[in-house]
Amino acid sequence: MENDIKSEYQRISDKISYDDFLKRIEEMKKDYEDVSFMDELDIARMIVGEYIDEENVPLAKDNELRKISGLETGLHDISIVGRIMRISNVKAFTTKKGKEGKVANLMIADDTGEIRVVLWTDNIKLLKKVSEGDIVKINNVEIKDGYRSDEAHLQNRSTIEKITNEDAENFPEYEEKITPIADIKGEMQINVIARVVRISRIRTYNSNGRDGKFITLDLKDDSGSISLTLWNKDVEIIDELKLSEGDSIKILAAQSRVRNGEVNLTHSFIGRIIKDEFDVPEHKEEIMKIGDAHEMKNVMLMGVVSKIQDKITFERSDGSAGAVKSIVISDGTGSIKVTLWNEDTNLNINKGDILKITGGNIEFDEYSETDYRVNTGWNSKIEINPEDDAGLKEVLEEHKKELEPIKIEDLHKVEDEGEEVDIIGRIMELYDANEFQRADGTVGLVRSVKIADDTGTVRASFWDEKAKMRLNRGNLVKIENAKTRFRDDSVELSIGKTVRIIVMNDDGQSLPSLDKLEEEMYKPVKIEDLKNIKSEKDEVGVMGRVINLYDINEFQRANGTMGMVRSVEIADDTGIVRASFWDEKAEMGLKKGDGIWIKNARPRFRNDSVELSVGRATSVAKPKDEDIEALPSLEEIEESIYQTKKIEELAEEDKNIKVSGKIIEAYGDRILYEMCPNCNKRVEYVDDAFICDFCGEETEKPNYLMILPCVIEDDTGTVRTTFFRKQAEELLGMTTDEANEVIAKTADEGSLAEKVEDLIGSVITVIADANFDEYNEEIRLIAKKIVNMEY
Repeated sequence: MENDIKSEYQRISDKISYDDFLKRIEEMKKDYEDVSFMDELDIARMIVGEYIDEENVPLAKDNELRKISGLETGLHDISIVGRIMRISNVKAFTTKKGKEGKVANLMIADDTGEIRVVLWTDNIKLLKKVSEGDIVKINNVEIKDGYRSDEAHLQNRSTIEKITNEDAENFPEYEEKITPIADIKGEMQINVIARVVRISRIRTYNSNGRDGKFITLDLKDDSGSISLTLWNKDVEIIDELKLSEGDSIKILAAQSRVRNGEVNLTHSFIGRIIKDEFDVPEHKEEIMKIGDAHEMKNVMLMGVVSKIQDKITFERSDGSAGAVKSIVISDGTGSIKVTLWNEDTNLNINKGDILKITGGNIEFDEYSETDYRVNTGWNSKIEINPEDDAGLKEVLEEHKKELEPIKIEDLHKVEDEGEEVDIIGRIMELYDANEFQRADGTVGLVRSVKIADDTGTVRASFWDEKAKMRLNRGNLVKIENAKTRFRDDSVELSIGKTVRIIVMNDDGQSLPSLDKLEEEMYKPVKIEDLKNIKSEKDEVGVMGRVINLYDINEFQRANGTMGMVRSVEIADDTGIVRASFWDEKAEMGLKKGDGIWIKNARPRFRNDSVELSVGRATSVAKPKDEDIEALPSLEEIEESIYQTKKIEELAEEDKNIKVSGKIIEAYGDRILYEMCPNCNKRVEYVDDAFICDFCGEETEKPNYLMILPCVIEDDTGTVRTTFFRKQAEELLGMTTDEANEVIAKTADEGSLAEKVEDLIGSVITVIADANFDEYNEEIRLIAKKIVNMEY
């Protein structure tokens, strides 16, 4: 593309320097960043068009039908007809700017050739209408230079329609031949129907400085078994299809390879995996007794870890580093050594754990006390304390240590991480549970809980089933066998499978009540002292008055659930702090001037300032009457925290400053912007609907954001000041809905320009935050409150 851009520049090289040309491209990229089908070359061509006047002769007429053999890079808005030979799985991706999207591939063929067709986020829904073997016409296609050859890319307005076979009698036939596993040889592209008997852990690798990952599926049909490897982004197919061991699947366009004398399969870029109820033999898991061990491959066995040796690192012949670790597992029939390699040596395996090994090879080992060892490899699956073994809890119970409860303040005396302790405490905070993916591909759950007794507090991590327990703030609990771990010079507790949690009766207990513990833990700090907080892990108490409340904003989380957030500014006699109230806290009936006590807010650092996060686990209460009386009045607070400044005195770090001046410029050509109702990002009007490029949603009725930029002047200088939402409505004297109604009636975005120009000459006083505009290299103001307005 760089050469193409230079070629475009040569057409106007006598009119603009190359550096200015590139600068213009960067400027216009910002304007078109929400237009997914505009790339740098398209923008370069637009700039060239500003300097020269020539007839734009397209390479093809709109939706002109082209044969595949006649396609070439640069063609756009054409149509192609072909038979679908392959459909890939849909893959998710994230751009460098953090935008999420999806992509899928088709291979289509006509009587002249074959081409790859790429579908992007907005086109994925079209896949529901087609399947392999269909003959389709694809409209509004652009031909681009692909990784292997020319590719056809769909655009936002592209369509796919099925046509009858009579229209393409000479097209290649589609045949979905299923190959038995026993008949698979190297270097074949084949289709397979099989049952998944094992899904390995996700493995990582580094090739030429780039990190990657892969996962293997062991497959079996009635003729034999084989492994299928999924690389990098294809690993996500496991979660997308919710594949698990025992599922039956059809694999289309898999590529066979020979590795170490064994044939295996690789999922190809144009391949597809389909999960369904296919007719393949059921798989029954058979765990081998250790006492029956002899030389054999691909075995499954389980035992208690009875011995662990330290990891040994070594240098391979190619100079790379390797690692090996030996452990011994035992069951009721015998013991055997297990050899772990490389990243598996870092598995958190402890003596007394139950270890389940799937896909290990038993080899003769003359140096082993038992004559054999289990050698694990890259496709072995190692499970620690697997949940599917009925006798697991009983075995672990035998290895538990009975410990007397200790006071929380004595946890710092623990010397070894992983030591087991018992405590009795009261639950002070319960945070939201978070899902995560383990290295073996299984999904886990973790929840942070703060526990206190009369000597101190400790943070505990509740894992998996423990994270799902029905616990409440104030519960008195006894926790047995919690494992200690060290974090940032402090001790935390890990509450996992082997930990026992007992909700105790409060009667006769000497532990203070929840209220008394909170009073001791969350003594309010002055707002000016928040700057001394060093970690977002800290929790603080703040008492003050509400001085500003902003509108509630709804948003959609990544999991599809809706959330709410509201910004609230709170002040005392020392300063002001912004707090974000989330979900149900956002709907609290707060009013300006109210006294408020936030007992356990989480600090968040943003642009060298501290903000507070007020979520479900945060306690918000009305201060005691004597505490409210001790607070300054709203008027006293505003007088003390809003510093008055002249424009020439402005600094980029200024917050909550009071500025007065005359409006000398006001820009009203466009004051309303369409926003996505789900994610609140800008939307684009395409095909009679508004499309959000960020979340991919389509809406007929977007939200509207009013923005009014002005220039304010005092006797020392001028400053550009921007009014958003309520401040813009107050300045204009018109709500967003009223402004939108006027614009809709006139069909002119600039129909309110004269009303905006009427603001020129007005004298205004605002409370604002300053920031530095790096592009224009000047300080600008964001208005937060209009104090006074004289027309």
